[in-house]
Amino acid sequence: MKNERWTEPVEVNLEANGKSVVAGPFEALTLLTERWPRIRGLSFVKARSACRAALDGRKSPEEARKCFTDAVSEMQKNPH
Repeated sequence: MKNERWTEPVEVNLEANGKSVVAGPFEALTLLTERWPRIRGLSFVKARSACRAALDGRKSPEEARKCFTDAVSEMQKNPH
């Protein structure tokens, strides 16, 4: 597994868990699988898949970052 870092971390505000700073695909995948709210739309699924692919070397870390930021935006638009 690759544990590469993104060029710029992503700040995520999960109401129940407070703010988190996510620096790469491994941290993002951990957050998506263990601490993500119940709202799990298409962007969530794509982000989880992209992070796994980045860790396996099938996608770049930056592709995973883009998918992760999309999931964060989706979650913030639909917090409940």
